[in-house]
Amino acid sequence: MLNYKQLYYFWNVAKAGSITRAAERLHLTPQTISGQLAELERALTTDLFRRVGRRLELTSAGKLALTHADEIFQIGYELEQSLLSGAAGGELPFRVGVADAVPKTLAYQLLAPAMALSESVRLICYEDKLERLFAELAIHQLDLVISDRPLPSELGVKGYNHALGQCAIAFYAVPELAVRYRADFPRSLRGAPFLLPGDKAAVQAPLMRWFSEHQIQPRILGKFDDSALMKAFGKAGVGIFPAPIILSDEIRDQYGAEVVGCVDEVMLSYYAISVERRLTHPAVVAVSEAAQKALFVKVDTVR
Repeated sequence: MLNYKQLYYFWNVAKAGSITRAAERLHLTPQTISGQLAELERALTTDLFRRVGRRLELTSAGKLALTHADEIFQIGYELEQSLLSGAAGGELPFRVGVADAVPKTLAYQLLAPAMALSESVRLICYEDKLERLFAELAIHQLDLVISDRPLPSELGVKGYNHALGQCAIAFYAVPELAVRYRADFPRSLRGAPFLLPGDKAAVQAPLMRWFSEHQIQPRILGKFDDSALMKAFGKAGVGIFPAPIILSDEIRDQYGAEVVGCVDEVMLSYYAISVERRLTHPAVVAVSEAAQKALFVKVDTVR
């Protein structure tokens, strides 16, 4: 009979890409996982991995095993969620990963509906780089990832992109800068001091195209992976910064920054990424429905 613990170790190694990374996630020694993998391969009478230099690659048998392992552990995850949802009086855990490019205020607005459910929900929230969050999602350590971009197909992670919606961006600045650059917008922005998201942010490329189309050469004083840090520099009057237009009230209250101008041509998209094709977790459903009804321009769900 198949040893499902050994299959789980194999699945983690395949998702992580190495025994060492899988061992770190599972809080085990690499020797333990290596030994369990060897026993699984002996039981199945076939090699599941081949070593290429310092990397492990799946054999054809390993690829077949991974396909079935994905289905097995997906069914197990759905069973767990069904039982947790039906447990009378119990707390429903809701494990969410938030990409560091998603503004904190927006993340709160997206997740708040889950906390208002009649069921008792215990939110467990993580912020990290998208690649690490996707890896945790792949092994069912997260129920949901909130991201400003869809799940890249090249990662090999089986997941589904549930579009929450879109919104335009605006440029913000402290009142003195806002008054100076608001007149004759957007031509007034030529040579203006800017604070921009980092190069990996989804908005970076369309924003630079917009500058080019309007023949604007911004004076870029800084780039930031952390949107809150970018806004903190903006609050100090260092430069103009972009953010979702739907956060204008919060940005005014928290950072003392006013809208310089709205950029309707540059839209930000947000996604709820899950391992479920059809959303079933009550908290995930609440997040998706509330976002599309109240926060954003509704867009179609995409694979």
